[in-house]
Amino acid sequence: MNEDIIKGKWKQLAGRMKERWGKLTDDDLSVAEGHSDYLAGKLQERYGWTKEKVQDELRDFSDRL
Repeated sequence: MNEDIIKGKWKQLAGRMKERWGKLTDDDLSVAEGHSDYLAGKLQERYGWTKEKVQDELRDFSDRL
């Protein structure tokens, strides 16, 4: 997903992300605000996923938007 689109719809996306990945905190999402690398790192940290698993999760999430 395009970084500009993410930044423009951040509040809406943040709500969907919290539904899908409940281990992310409001603070995680506030800091991540549109920065996919930070978000990917937080998903790895919170869930213990590999980089490939995170990329798959983010791709699936963006495909469903």
